[in-house]
Amino acid sequence: MSSFLTELSKQRTVVLGGGVTGKSLREFLATHSLSVTVIDEKKSDQGEVAELTEELASRFDLAIVSPGWRVDHPFVQRLKKHNVAILSEIDFAWQVKNEVAPHQRWIGLTGTNGKTTTIQMVESIFSHGQINGTACGNVGDTVIEAVMHQPAYDYLALELSSFQLEWSSMARYEAGAILNIAEDHIDWHGSFENYSQSKLKLLSASKIAIVNGDDVSTMNSVKALSGRTPVYFTLNTPARGSVGLVENLLIDRAFVGEGDAEVLSELSDIQPAVPHNVANALAAGALCRAIGISSEVVQRGIKNFTLDHHRLEKVLVHNEITWINDSKATNPHAALAALHSQMKTIWIAGGLAKGASMTELIQRGHSRIKAAILIGTDAPIIELELQKYAPNIPIYRVGADGSLKGEALMEKVVTQAKQLASAGDSVLLAPACASMDQFTSYADRGNSFAQAVRKLVSNA
Repeated sequence: MSSFLTELSKQRTVVLGGGVTGKSLREFLATHSLSVTVIDEKKSDQGEVAELTEELASRFDLAIVSPGWRVDHPFVQRLKKHNVAILSEIDFAWQVKNEVAPHQRWIGLTGTNGKTTTIQMVESIFSHGQINGTACGNVGDTVIEAVMHQPAYDYLALELSSFQLEWSSMARYEAGAILNIAEDHIDWHGSFENYSQSKLKLLSASKIAIVNGDDVSTMNSVKALSGRTPVYFTLNTPARGSVGLVENLLIDRAFVGEGDAEVLSELSDIQPAVPHNVANALAAGALCRAIGISSEVVQRGIKNFTLDHHRLEKVLVHNEITWINDSKATNPHAALAALHSQMKTIWIAGGLAKGASMTELIQRGHSRIKAAILIGTDAPIIELELQKYAPNIPIYRVGADGSLKGEALMEKVVTQAKQLASAGDSVLLAPACASMDQFTSYADRGNSFAQAVRKLVSNA
């Protein structure tokens, strides 16, 4: 029987997407002396704008799709019309893995918010248990890079976006976890139902399904999983078969003997010990316990973990005012968690809403907002909800004409926040929106905010 890589050498292959994933796929194929064409939506291999024609589609036998390309993209439809086989980058890596590292085991994680933090917690547990594994996917190496690492990893922990899951159907996981499901990327998926279904595909592809028992949207969605009982994680006392919270301890009652329980962590080990971050730790612990990692190693990994930049990152405390960078809160669900982590905030929000509704965010979060500073293209959407559900909250628009971007915009924002904040307040950048209208990335937005704070507040 011929191998996948042998068959691949006979294929006329195209990679859709010239970004990080496309680059790693191209390098892999080149390393194996396999010819490939890379097509970006804007530029071809030679740098000019590519004409994604019927004739071009007919040249290929196999297409490997980077996340971000929509399923209904016209060129994808042309490829299907010409019976071109289409693989996601995840499924491609899975087939390569089966050949080059057949004993490697995968675990997967998805959700609207908290994916990177949780998968990095898993990686910390790997590290502190001297386990031969790594995090990959939307964090660290691409999946194909992790698969080709030598010596081969025993475990890969994949952070998976809805885009990656939408395209994928072959990969199988020892355990898969869903942190939460809330409105995001509606512009790409077309509806919340489509977005939710893409997330749920992970559970169907996993031997052990791990689900947030406190997240209403997720719980409503998993009811459709007939014949399977997931392992739930919860901030409440765990039932048998679940992991949860008992006073100040994170407790495992799922991966133990009947009637037994083991401590996964103490609340004091988790920084910050805000509810959504405790839930992240429970999910990370459950994923690791599902592949046989001891509770002692889990606790060691969680205790030694620190949050990534731009996630509830404390930039400065000055004159009893705390300045917090949560630029990675790029949707309403994440922004709500950030608001609930503080008591009284000057809230900085706005950018590209990606089709998401801001109603629930304002309804549930307005009691934590002292004043709102709004930026970006979709600031009017947030402003409208504030006026409707919290009309007493003062609203300040900064850079409304779109002329300010980057550091210049953030200096105006921080100057406004300084005038509004008083002792005991937090100034919280939790935009609830993507950043690309005024910044190059959420990291650029967070860095611009932090730089402005250090320049205008600590040096004032």
